[in-house]
Order: sequence, then C-alpha cells, then structure tokens
Amino acid sequence: MLCQAVLLLLHCFASLTLGQYDLCKSLVSTDDGAVWEQYACQPKAQSMKDYMRVKVDPPGITCGNPPERFCTLENPYLCSDECDASNSDLAHPPQLMQDRERTGRITYWQTVTWSRYPEPLLANISLAWNKSLELTDDIAITFEYGRPTIMVLDKSMDHGRTWQSYQFYADDCLDAFNMPPKLVRDLLPANITRVICTEQFSRWVGSKNDKNVKFEVRERFAVFAGPRLLNMDSLYTRMESMKGLRDFFTFTNLRLRLLRPALGGTYVQRDNLLKYFYAISNIEVPARCKCNLHASLCLLQEGDLQCQCEHNTTGQDCQRCKKGFKAKSWKAGSYLPTPNGSPNTCAVAGAPMGGGSKCNCNQMGSVHDRCNGTGFCQCKDGATGPKCDDCFPGYYWKQGCYSNVCDEELLLCQNGGTCSQNQKCICPPEFKGVLCQQSRCEGDKACNTACTPHLLAPLLLCVLLPHLLATLTAH
Repeated sequence: MLCQAVLLLLHCFASLTLGQYDLCKSLVSTDDGAVWEQYACQPKAQSMKDYMRVKVDPPGITCGNPPERFCTLENPYLCSDECDASNSDLAHPPQLMQDRERTGRITYWQTVTWSRYPEPLLANISLAWNKSLELTDDIAITFEYGRPTIMVLDKSMDHGRTWQSYQFYADDCLDAFNMPPKLVRDLLPANITRVICTEQFSRWVGSKNDKNVKFEVRERFAVFAGPRLLNMDSLYTRMESMKGLRDFFTFTNLRLRLLRPALGGTYVQRDNLLKYFYAISNIEVPARCKCNLHASLCLLQEGDLQCQCEHNTTGQDCQRCKKGFKAKSWKAGSYLPTPNGSPNTCAVAGAPMGGGSKCNCNQMGSVHDRCNGTGFCQCKDGATGPKCDDCFPGYYWKQGCYSNVCDEELLLCQNGGTCSQNQKCICPPEFKGVLCQQSRCEGDKACNTACTPHLLAPLLLCVLLPHLLATLTAH
C-alpha cells in the first residue's frame, strides 16, 4: 500500500504544479550549444498587508482624542471600556489593522461612537501599495464587536485617481442600494465579473460567532478551475480569452466605505449610542505583484514593491521594453499555450526582419523570430499557428511541440495504465515501460509483497489526497 501511495502522491503533486508559471527561463542544450529558453512567469502569491499604507477618513474618526467611553452590543449597558489615544494600552490607531498580534492579544483600530446620531457614522479606509497587484485569494476584513450593516468595497487601478465599486454589502440590499441580493456561487462564467450586493456578511449573528467580511475570489476562480482549483490551466486560458477577467482581479488601491455600524439586529436605540462604532482587527489581502508575466520575483526596493523584470522588459510592472530594444515590440506575456505560456520577449533594436518586425514568434515553436511576408512565423516540426504557439494533432506542447507518447486512439497505455496529457503513461505499480507494457515484478519475488496489484484510480486518490497524507503521517 505504501508503494502505491508514494507513486500516486508523486503523480498528484506533478499535476498540481502545472501552470504555476514560476520560471522565467531555463538553460537547455541544443545542437548549437546551451541556450536560454524563455517562459511566461509571475511572482508567487503572498500576504500584502505588510506592504499596504493605511489611511482613514474623515479626520478625527479614530477614537481616543478626546478619550471616550464605549460599550458593546452584547453588554449594552456595561459601558466601562475606554478609548484613549494618550494611553498605549487604551489606544486604537489605524496601524493595528495590519499588525501580526503575536502576543495573542487582539488589537484593533476603532472609531468614535455614534453619539451624533442621526448624523450618519461614516468612515473610509484607504489601502495603497503604489503597485499593480492581482488577487489570488479571498480578501478578509475582521471586525470586532459586530460587522457593519452597510458597507462598500471599492478598488482603483490608477493609484487612487479614479474608483469603481467592487462589491456592496448590506443586511437589506434592496433597501440600502436598490439591488437584489446575490451570492457569488450563483454567478455564471459569462457574468463572473459582475458587481453584486450580498447580505451574507452583514446580518447580525453575534460578534463572537462570525467576524469576517469577505470579497470572495476563490469561488470565482472555481467557476473555471473546479471547486478544489485543480484545473488552473482552464482558469489561465480564460484569463487570456475572456475580456476584462484579468483586470477584474487587478488593483493598485482598495477602499472600504463603512456606511452603517452593526446594530445588534434591531433599530438604532437612541438612548444608548455608545454601543455603535466600527472596529477592525485585521485586513488580509492575498495577492501577487502584477508583472505582466515578465517576472517571477517582486521585491521591496526603496519602500515600494518592484518586479524583477525578465524578457528584456523594465518598469515597476515590466510594462515597457528596456533601452536598446524595440519599444513597440512590448507585449504582456501570455498564459497560452499551457503549461508554460508565451514570454513575448522584447525584440532587439535593429534586428533583421524577414517580412517585417511587431511578429512575436513563439521562441520554442518557431525556427527564428522573423516572420514571412504574410505575417506568419516559420514553425518547427509539429508546431502550427501564426506565432507557432500551437501543436498539430498527435503532438503535445512542452516548451515546443513533441510527438505524443500516448493517446486515446493509436498509442493506448497497456495493462490498465492511463495516458496523462498525451505525454506519459501512468502505470499501475506492477508494470513499467513507455506504454506500461513490461511487468515490473518479473523475476523478483519480493516485488509482490512491496506493491499489490490493485490500484485505485489516480484521479480519485488525487481528490482524496489530504486524507491519504494524514493516514501516512499517522503511521
């Protein structure tokens, strides 16, 4: 059983690493010597809260100056707590929204109470990075003492010059925004970028039960990549083909507009306004630097995040060609063809041109980077398409086109083996060979005790991978 498990784990991990675009180039051997092959690449996802700059408005909205008493919705008439900006133990400044809370004590930013009702208690929280970012997981805002009954999440793609609504939140969407309530899971591929109003994060459930307000990214990804996000190639393909999809997850700034605090499931009770306020202990923004698929690293330099650009590109987002290269040849890298994409490297200035320059021949699929008079590139064996970035039937793409090792019609895997992406046969543990045609246990009696002849379908066990890992660890 252990032998089977190890083989399956290796297969599963190999499948899960496809399409991650974490390498920009690789040194390979050719008949002409070692050369660099270039690939589309992107930085790894990380928590961006360490790099964000937080600003709250209006001035004076943060509690503590002057000192103020407050109470909670759970104990509305026990108003013994105090916010005092001059006392570090009682202060609640904005930077506490992004601290790590390593001591175990929850720290949080807090506003003044709603003592000026019926004037609305409004607060804006602006998050800036001075860098284009791409969301990779759910944004999560943790509220203490109750989530707002009405709020809006905005985003900017031009460093705060213009804003657009990202999502609306309310306990009654029709009343607050004249929008019907919707769930992300109800969206379809055709309208996945729709801006919705949701009620699931605004209704009163008690401050200790659920504190988070989310902007759901994973569920949007799952529409294309499946519920476990195992088919990321499908998502990346959609990123290229569906207009506006990549831009939907791109931002330079975020803004929270807090429009009404938690009310405890009732109307505003004017006899005790000290229990109404906003308090945020944490903001998580999982994202990666947007480098236009021209960098695999993004580092903090002179206070700002900076892509470490490849493919003869430069700029904070690798958004232009380096000096000495054709400016008009710049193009963002492409996720296609999967799993390595197209680097779309900037062309050298003054380089010879076949039938013209702005060709962008795929370096792995074409003979050279020049195209003929019709605008088509000269493709290597097995490659096709205007840019030589696709393969003829019977070939598969892996940094160029190669003949299929197996397929569903001509070269079938034997002895129960399964063909993986036309590239290799995944054999049961008791068989080996290109097509699983050779018995692994011939002449080896010990083999039968090491590997049993029965193997569950790899796909099923990949789905059950977490349980398998737990079992192996326990033993």
